[in-house]
Amino acid sequence: MHCTVSEEEAKLGARRLARCLQKLGFQVKFTDFKVVNVLAVCTMPFEIRLPEFTNNNRPIASYEPELHPAATYRIKSLRATLQIFSTGNITVT
Repeated sequence: MHCTVSEEEAKLGARRLARCLQKLGFQVKFTDFKVVNVLAVCTMPFEIRLPEFTNNNRPIASYEPELHPAATYRIKSLRATLQIFSTGNITVT
């Protein structure tokens, strides 16, 4: 499910999808619902200098411009990863 703001809303959407699949003839059981992935996106009103940001936040942050255009910032205590782009876009998973 996407575009939900709560776990209850995601569960309701998943139940509706399961019901639609049942109507199409699929054998569907709705059990053991849990949220396994959360995605957030924001845009900062300024650009971010990735080399400088990465140097100031080692070893938490890494930036390999030859492999990926974003710096990766990992927060282990929250089990979250931020993809930080030079344009100011940030994706949290």
